[in-house]
Amino acid sequence: MSLVTTLTQTNQNHPPLVLIHGLGSAATAFKPIIPALSKSFRVITVDLPGHGQSPYNKGQAMDPKSLGRAIFETVEGEYGVKEFHVAGNSLGGWVALEMAADQPQRIKTLTGLAPAGLWLKPASGRTPSEAWSYYMAKVLRPVIRAGLHVIALRKIGYANVSPKWKEFSYEICYDSAYAMGHATGYFQAWDGMLGRRFEAHIPESVPVTILFGDTDNTLPYPHSQERSLAPAHASWIVIDNCGHAPMWDYPELMVKIISQTSGQ
Repeated sequence: MSLVTTLTQTNQNHPPLVLIHGLGSAATAFKPIIPALSKSFRVITVDLPGHGQSPYNKGQAMDPKSLGRAIFETVEGEYGVKEFHVAGNSLGGWVALEMAADQPQRIKTLTGLAPAGLWLKPASGRTPSEAWSYYMAKVLRPVIRAGLHVIALRKIGYANVSPKWKEFSYEICYDSAYAMGHATGYFQAWDGMLGRRFEAHIPESVPVTILFGDTDNTLPYPHSQERSLAPAHASWIVIDNCGHAPMWDYPELMVKIISQTSGQ
């Protein structure tokens, strides 16, 4: 499985931190927090298959555990890094959880930013609302660069994502819309989640922090925020006036939480 990654800086005194994006997103989703994190970490961003710059190869496994193993293989192969801190958003958070359960000796700490997979009843099929977001992004691809300057279009795309959508920069909106509209592996990654939830064990040797926004409409409480499925030793945080992409709503706070979880 070929994944495109980026290393922000090479200071060997800084520990490696891998960032994993969500469904229909890309590594660009972490732009608001990468500069600050790079002061303390060698930040490695990953584009999942069929997302960002990573190609999708027909038939490749797209379930969260397989995606995690592909990240392990890629990060070690590209940078010689076997052990690292990890943080992931949405599907990326679920992938991070699977990685910590699958190979806990390689995960130093884990921060889940609104992770998927913590639902009691796994979905059996695709939901029309999520498919609508994808098709809308594809239809608007030719006009998205200019269209995002229109407040009405931004509202359609982001009001359901965050209560702070009016404060989003043009770059955040453009990057995310571009990523969604070009995500050739969107439905394959979605299908990789169907019928599944996170059920594996993460040992206490791996410090874990999980956080959700109190107005997360993508993975709402309580149906998609089942605490009993998370590691028993995990710190669980709920952030006020926050949506599904906490790194957009509160970038400074996310940097602080990731740093505290990692012991930096």
